[in-house]
Amino acid sequence: MDIFLIILMYFFIIIANVIGFIYYRKKKSLYFAAFIILLLAVLFGTIGGALAVFIIRDAFAIFYGFQLGQYLIVNSIIVFLIAILVTAIKKFRN
Repeated sequence: MDIFLIILMYFFIIIANVIGFIYYRKKKSLYFAAFIILLLAVLFGTIGGALAVFIIRDAFAIFYGFQLGQYLIVNSIIVFLIAILVTAIKKFRN
């Protein structure tokens, strides 16, 4: 059961990054991509927590969703910091 939830966590992280990349390609804004990943952190954290509750059938399984959301929030913060770094480098070159 643990392996399934770990695979689900990696799947959600990869999907969030792919969706963020697609939005980056459309809008050409890293800030918007970081915001989309932040919104997906809430969505995927809720979905992951609900799935864990239904699979494990324990009320404390909701904390799995919180953990998943925490990883995705850290992921969006990393993307946001990369956006700030890229903006600073562009400003420095000009």
